[in-house]
Amino acid sequence: MIGTGIFLKTRVMMCNVETPWLVIGAWVAAGFLSLAGALTYAELASMMPRAGGEYVFIREGYGRRLAFLYGWTQLTVVFTASQAAKGVGFAIFFNDLAGGSLDRTFFTLRFLDHAVPFGPIQAVALAIIILTTLINFLAVSVGGRISVFLTVLKILIVAAVGASGFVLAQGSWAHFGMSGVAGTCEGVAATARGGVAGFGAAMLGALWAYDGWVNVTLVAGEVKNPQRNLPLALIGGILIVAALYIFINVAYLYVLSPVEIAGVAETSSVATDVARRYLGPAAVGAIAMAMMISTLGSLHTGTMAGARISYAMAGDGLFFRPLARVSAGTHVPINALVVQCIWACVLALSGSFDRLTNYVIFAAWIFYGLNSAAVFIFRRTMPDAERPYRTLGYPVLPAVFLLAAIWLFANTLIATPREAVIGLALSALGLPVYWLWSRH
Repeated sequence: MIGTGIFLKTRVMMCNVETPWLVIGAWVAAGFLSLAGALTYAELASMMPRAGGEYVFIREGYGRRLAFLYGWTQLTVVFTASQAAKGVGFAIFFNDLAGGSLDRTFFTLRFLDHAVPFGPIQAVALAIIILTTLINFLAVSVGGRISVFLTVLKILIVAAVGASGFVLAQGSWAHFGMSGVAGTCEGVAATARGGVAGFGAAMLGALWAYDGWVNVTLVAGEVKNPQRNLPLALIGGILIVAALYIFINVAYLYVLSPVEIAGVAETSSVATDVARRYLGPAAVGAIAMAMMISTLGSLHTGTMAGARISYAMAGDGLFFRPLARVSAGTHVPINALVVQCIWACVLALSGSFDRLTNYVIFAAWIFYGLNSAAVFIFRRTMPDAERPYRTLGYPVLPAVFLLAAIWLFANTLIATPREAVIGLALSALGLPVYWLWSRH
């Protein structure tokens, strides 16, 4: 879960809701929703600990057509756009480390009415996506050890940035009574500022930072003692990350005023501006390096998990058979990793960090809602199935999660219609593709 969002999204969220307490409220609400989802998914994962996770739940609950649409959406939007966004985020931090020397464009391509610039930032984004894919060619056990190491570093980094803000910076609790409405809010749509639409947009930002909790279900077929470890990972992970996120955001708001947060440049981060208050010019390099480590860890685990979806689909005959092949030496789905990498690189060239993350969250939450509803379906159709873990708070928590997914879907259509329509269009392309696939 811990990647780019916790360092970049607070700026946008302040523009969305305009007051510190609503920013904190959005982080708390997103954490609660993620926990409700984790409690629900824990039952599904312990019932069906197989490679592909969510894909398996959708297939068993709704059939092959919707399972194909899920897998198509993950490949074309969710996981690949997530990798693209993390690659762009990594490049932004690298640019901070390089003193802004990457802020130039070699050339600009035009696709319809959309300008696609290419410069050093885009080159770095592509390079890190490709490098992370190559690392995932190694055995899962090796990738797992790398993931554990990077996760420990990420937790220490987030805790250190927050603690340093309180101890070393000259902040003020009066900031919590101020407004960020006068901030410049670079790149934030007017339709996503203020009111219910603004709070919903802020929730999307926070949910992006929490996103990733489902990834452990996708590699469930490679997890030891999944009936015990999957629920522990899902629930324990959400609780730890939510505590870290709320802590560091309180630190941000203590050190910087709402207007200062809303005025952070789109190519910079709130964490960097906070660290400048106690590290001076050295803050840029220190925070950029820390955030590069955090982003790399999230990109690594996302790359590992995402490839298991197209691998599972291919194994079911729902996608190209070569994607179901694993390497003889490392037993990882290299073909699936390569296809995922290529499309992620294309998406990395297509939009900004915030635009890419809006694609991801909007599309992902459609299927989060369907998976939460699958708990009700399986309770009715598989009453005697083994359930090592049963959802706490059933049926209330799964119902709350489902209703929240529906609300976020509708709110995104209102607040950021362009990104929502593009996300829907990419997902909907899966329907004619499935028709052609099943026909031939």
